[in-house]
Amino acid sequence: MLYRPGRDRTMTGFPMIHPDDIFDTTIGFADLALSDPVRRAIDDLGFVHPTLAQAQIIPLALTGRDILGQSKTGTGKTLAFAVPAIEALKDRAPFGALVLCPTRELAIQVAQEFRNLTKYTDLKVAAIYGGQPMRQQGPKLAREPDIIVGTPGRVMDFHRRGALPYDRFRFVVLDEVDRMLDIGFREDIRRILGGMTQAHQTILVSATISDEIERLARKYLKDPVKFVLTAKSLTVQQVEQRHFAVEPWDKSRLLVHLLTHEEPALTVVFCRTKQTVDALTEFLRRKKIDAQAIHGDLHQGQRNKVMEKLRGGELKVLIASDLAARGLDVDDISHVVNFDLPEDPEVYVHRIGRTARAGRKGIAWSFVSPGDGALLSQIEQLTNVEIQQQAFTDFEPGPVPEAVLRRRAEEQTRRETQAAQSSRMKTELPPAASAVDAARFPDGLVPRAMPTRRLGGRLRTRRR
Repeated sequence: MLYRPGRDRTMTGFPMIHPDDIFDTTIGFADLALSDPVRRAIDDLGFVHPTLAQAQIIPLALTGRDILGQSKTGTGKTLAFAVPAIEALKDRAPFGALVLCPTRELAIQVAQEFRNLTKYTDLKVAAIYGGQPMRQQGPKLAREPDIIVGTPGRVMDFHRRGALPYDRFRFVVLDEVDRMLDIGFREDIRRILGGMTQAHQTILVSATISDEIERLARKYLKDPVKFVLTAKSLTVQQVEQRHFAVEPWDKSRLLVHLLTHEEPALTVVFCRTKQTVDALTEFLRRKKIDAQAIHGDLHQGQRNKVMEKLRGGELKVLIASDLAARGLDVDDISHVVNFDLPEDPEVYVHRIGRTARAGRKGIAWSFVSPGDGALLSQIEQLTNVEIQQQAFTDFEPGPVPEAVLRRRAEEQTRRETQAAQSSRMKTELPPAASAVDAARFPDGLVPRAMPTRRLGGRLRTRRR
């Protein structure tokens, strides 16, 4: 049995399943009782064995059960909820399914996966998201698509205009719920789910499941089954991870060295800020390296052009902010570079999950500067992997920048000044010429500073 109800239960009462592997090689997609159009589409995609997440979620979802699923990046969760949604609709069902995503990029990616899976059906798919004029997306809804993939804000905008009815949805998916809550879609999600009074099947998918997500599931899901896919991560298993110790001012030079000496096929470089993304892109272009930037300040049209070049094989290096970490799905990405280590270890997992897609191998390089040691340790604890250090003997660090030298000199001067002041404030013997009242100053010592420990006014009294 793929699903064993009641085998384990959490304190909240949801049945749980704990798989041990990534792929279920004992079965193929042909064994999952799928319709011919869906099975043919999966064959075209080259998939033979389902991941364990897919092998467990798909059969249960086909029975109509609500599901709360925790699954890490790279376990195939998009296909796991897309297949049941398509099977639930089968024939034309205008506004039959709604999929909510946290970002535009992820919405576009998920919509494309639905199109790939519905190619032999009559179902229509539409993606609606912010950053693009509503007048461009309105005609898509006017054609009454069967599957809507969108971001919560844009879904609510069209609903308020009467173009997107909630009462016709039969299948609802919330993808990456934790991310949606993080970026402020909390109330939007409640309004959307609360506006559906008709009977419908709901699937919530998240990389992590917090108490808030549990409460959300208990309120809006009917007798849900909870999947916790906590075993081996496909991302961690398939990605070769290395880190390079490098000073902050040498990061750009080291990146050029890696790109020109290692010659990776397709590289995504993640930076912590949009300013770093733009500056690094310009630096690489000056070094004759074709690089494109993608971050939240770009217009949607610009971002779409960059993604088209990336998917079309016309781009070798993409410099990205963490905006793209959960919405970038290109099978041919061979290398991921963490130019800046993320402050959240979970983001690291999503970043390196951009490579090693569809069972391929991948490489992740991380630049670690002095002061990043704690971040690296947190990442290693989360992934349960020791990220080995690597070095290139032929890489020559650049000179220390003048600004850094000045800052170091100022810091040294400051420390010396503080040390001198501290020395002067110590208790000293009084000058010989000074008249000292031995009765007032025992042993002839004169205090020169406040005592190191004081009561601070906290005296015990009898006053209540």
